Amino acid sequence: MIEIVSYVVLAAIVVTAILALKSRDLVYSVVFLAMMSLLLSLEFYILQAPDVAMAEAAIGAGLSSAIYIIAINRTGRFEDGKK
Repeated sequence: MIEIVSYVVLAAIVVTAILALKSRDLVYSVVFLAMMSLLLSLEFYILQAPDVAMAEAAIGAGLSSAIYIIAINRTGRFEDGKK
């Protein structure tokens, strides 16, 4: 049962990473990255590493997301369509 949950969480991590890359709205990308980080911390907890899971949740989802949001507010919200 744990293996099935682990595979579902890993698939969700990949999906949220792809959604973060494909999104043109940078705030949505940050939200998807925060979701990915929380799913990653859940995976660490499933793998019996609660200290790493807590650090990933606090730093990966919390602090990094706040820094990205501050940077987006000081620049532009949407990615340019030019390549």
